[in-house]
Amino acid sequence: MPRIGLLSFSDGRDFVNRDLVEFIGTVEQRIANRLSAAGHEVLRAQAIVERNDVAVREARRLAAQRPDVTIFNIPVWAFPHFSMLAAAETPGPLLLFSNVSPEYPGMVGMLAAAGALDQIGRAYGRAWGDIDEQPVADAVLSWVAAGAALSGLRGRTFGRIGGRPMGMYTAVANPVDWISKFGVDIEEIDQWELVRRAAEVEPSRARAGREWLEQHSAGVHYDGKQLTPELLERQVRAYHAMRDLIDEWHLDFSGIKGQPELTTHYATMDVTEAFLNDPYDWEGPKPVHVCATEADMDGALTMRVLTSISSTPALFADLRYYDRDHEVWDLCNSGQHATWWAARSDDPFENMRHVNLYPEGFYFPAGGASIQHLAAPGPVTLARLTRLDGRYRMQVLRGDMVQFDPETNERLMRQSTYEWPHAFVRMHTDSRDVLSRYGSNHIHAAPGDHVEALRAFCRLADVDYDGFGDAR
Repeated sequence: MPRIGLLSFSDGRDFVNRDLVEFIGTVEQRIANRLSAAGHEVLRAQAIVERNDVAVREARRLAAQRPDVTIFNIPVWAFPHFSMLAAAETPGPLLLFSNVSPEYPGMVGMLAAAGALDQIGRAYGRAWGDIDEQPVADAVLSWVAAGAALSGLRGRTFGRIGGRPMGMYTAVANPVDWISKFGVDIEEIDQWELVRRAAEVEPSRARAGREWLEQHSAGVHYDGKQLTPELLERQVRAYHAMRDLIDEWHLDFSGIKGQPELTTHYATMDVTEAFLNDPYDWEGPKPVHVCATEADMDGALTMRVLTSISSTPALFADLRYYDRDHEVWDLCNSGQHATWWAARSDDPFENMRHVNLYPEGFYFPAGGASIQHLAAPGPVTLARLTRLDGRYRMQVLRGDMVQFDPETNERLMRQSTYEWPHAFVRMHTDSRDVLSRYGSNHIHAAPGDHVEALRAFCRLADVDYDGFGDAR
């Protein structure tokens, strides 16, 4: 969970500050209690800021503890230059917070500090109100989640396995942009490493993975050509090869090109990509490792943000088809959906009983299994980092994943590529708006409503926010 720095500010006049210290301390304690109750670690300053030197000293003390987000608590009139000095020593995500009190002009203090930070171009957030009221707490926690997602990118390494897939400009980003804007480095690794290392995986380990899939999925549909036990074990070995690369190169998230070299001559990476994104595999629980198919860099970056905010696997899919009769999109992409989405359950076996492994179709002559399921119903936030004239924007939509009766589900899935995973989504915007200006063929999702956290992320990261429908 995020580590949150908490620094409170006061009036710089001694005779005024003396009468404010108790009130400021009470407000700070309430904020700390609310954040702790949400599971966050709160790092509190040792003194209330009422002098220049205290602002610098306490800000440096907090910054040295590497908080994911720092909150400036301004419940009274506080000299704005204290916030400016403290902000200079706290380089990470910053939130200004004030209570609403007719007795103390905290809002005046917050607005004065905010205006000063605006003048120097410092990114920050604002929240205000009674922290014990749920809407106010939710607003603060959205900023915390956004700040933690941004802080969680800095110093990370993305493993790019292979190059640009099939001419997709939307899947490739400039490494200089990533390191300068998000603090993310890119490690370029050839796909041959997957092939070479997969051959070194113990046969018993590959066999155990295959048997687990056979035992716990809804079915492994061998056809003797595109999907055989040998091909499935090859995919399991590729998964373990990728796990070895992640450990050896200290990769924090990744993408695998796949097409056309591996999908034509070796095997698809569907098993690898699905289970990397899952919180488990056939060897037990594990951390989610965000992995994007087609080495989609901005897709992986979006998924990393969504996973950080939601604490769940993120979806990767194509905007494959819009069915007018049922007013749903079929979000479908080769094998990429984590199996977690099949039931959204913490129990892997509950998810797996909805998952089928089907032979790959004609797009992928090398064969292998596609991880097929229909995503469980429930609200989702859909998003993607895209670029307009070289500048990043976050395109965001609200929606609901839906299912129909079994016959309708089957018919809708067979309208596209049946053996791939599907998610039927009713977006809260007109399909024409999406098709008119959405900036990619890929889209991503997290369960629940995270629109405000994404809006906050954009503010802190200097990314343009572009909402559709009721996410505007």
